[in-house]
Amino acid sequence: MSKYPAIESKMMTGKESIIDENGNMISDTLSFWRWAYSNIMGNAERGAFAEYLVACALGISDKARVDWDKYDLITPEGISIEVKTSGYIQTWEQDKLSNIVFGIRPTLGWDSETNTYSSDKIRQADVYVFCVHKHKEQETINPLDISQWDFYILQTEVLNSKAPEQKSASLASILKMGAEKCEFSEIYDKIRKLFDA
Repeated sequence: MSKYPAIESKMMTGKESIIDENGNMISDTLSFWRWAYSNIMGNAERGAFAEYLVACALGISDKARVDWDKYDLITPEGISIEVKTSGYIQTWEQDKLSNIVFGIRPTLGWDSETNTYSSDKIRQADVYVFCVHKHKEQETINPLDISQWDFYILQTEVLNSKAPEQKSASLASILKMGAEKCEFSEIYDKIRKLFDA
């Protein structure tokens, strides 16, 4: 047994105190979250937010996110999911809208339970959910509004057969591969139907 076992991610309430060297409260976790993660239009935060949206769709948002695991989410039936996101509008100054591109490269997956990496570079999840923040008007952009998002589902075996070594894919290319567009409320059912779960 390891001297320092993995630390399990636990949901916090936002009320936990941040204390100074004398034990006096200087802030709380909600204030930290507001300071660090309010800009969900940023690429990193938008990615985590898209994972959260899919977790909500799957009914598993009551479990804390695990960073760097070999896949992003797992359904109650055991279907592993990789969530990818892209958007037309970025936080930086733009001369034109961004192209919709997703990272799909095979990886050496890290297993958070065993603290080991796989020996082969593969796509780790059973299915991909591609989340596109489709809104194109900067004045009215609001990533908290689900109507500003599109969701596409594609089984990993299809990616493996049609783009085995590919590291990225455009929206047009995943549609050509057969990615199925669905509403937020349909995500869970569409995934289960793919695996008859």
